[in-house]
Amino acid sequence: MNTLIIACFLVAGLLPVIASSADDDDDQPTKPQNAEVTGVVLPGTAQSKAGIETQAIQAAHHHLELLTYGKAINIQPLLALRHRYLLALSEGNSTKARLTQSEQSINRAQALYNHGVTAKRQLQEQQAQWQNNQAQANASQLQAQAIIDEARLDWGNTLTDWALSADAKPLNAFLTGKQVLLQISLPAGKQLAAGVTDIAVESSGKRPQATYAKLISSAPQIDSTVQGASYFFASADPHLKPGMRVSAWVTEQQDALSGVNVPKSALLWYLDQAFVYVKSNDDKFSKRVISGYTATPEGYFVSDGLEAGEQVVVVGGQLLLSEELRGQLQDDD
Repeated sequence: MNTLIIACFLVAGLLPVIASSADDDDDQPTKPQNAEVTGVVLPGTAQSKAGIETQAIQAAHHHLELLTYGKAINIQPLLALRHRYLLALSEGNSTKARLTQSEQSINRAQALYNHGVTAKRQLQEQQAQWQNNQAQANASQLQAQAIIDEARLDWGNTLTDWALSADAKPLNAFLTGKQVLLQISLPAGKQLAAGVTDIAVESSGKRPQATYAKLISSAPQIDSTVQGASYFFASADPHLKPGMRVSAWVTEQQDALSGVNVPKSALLWYLDQAFVYVKSNDDKFSKRVISGYTATPEGYFVSDGLEAGEQVVVVGGQLLLSEELRGQLQDDD
């Protein structure tokens, strides 16, 4: 087995930097207890042959995010309320006009009756007509108020004001498809942090591809399956359509964490442990375990264990891992 491993690394041109495992174990020097065991030594020429590439990591700030879910909302029910409201206003205006006319008719009938020109019955008929018009005007007003109350219960104050305004200009972007309305629900017991107005959303759950949505208002109703606070957001992502489910990343706090951005290709996994290789000098690469990381559009944000300016391996990390594991097998032999 050792002969086969040596042959493989002869092909890769890496054997000169690794002590032969065929040597007698008794001739190998004993490693001190404090020696570093998670690293690889690779001369510059071997690095070039292996295609090893590094990149200096940059300092970064990141807000902790909560992953939650929501959906793109069809605003047709809101538009239906607007149409009902406008119809109620139109009917109310007609009723008010008839009421005004009947008031004028009563005044004329009262004057004629006072001068003995008409009978009292005609005055009473005008009064009855006025009372009927007054009742219709009151009914129209109540109907319009009922529509307003229904809209506020379903859509909240902001969207109701937009929909029931005279021109409804704020809704034009939703009608033309330039924006889509989102309802995002937080887990039970969670609230949107003060000052948070933008969240990241994406339909397939891929954080690096997420776009930002802007807060409109809190939603008066919650998602019964989540039982948390719900909010309306506006998104300009053309890929989001009404009816879609979306993933949302919501900032949990205003204060940002300090750390570094690590390129996506630099992070490796072995035995369920994440790590990177850091070039500590010209020939040496140290394995640095990453205890916690967060996916970002730039790669991964790491708050502990790495410092800005350090060179991390972005190409060839798997080869270094293989080399390190081979060295461990030699030690075991």
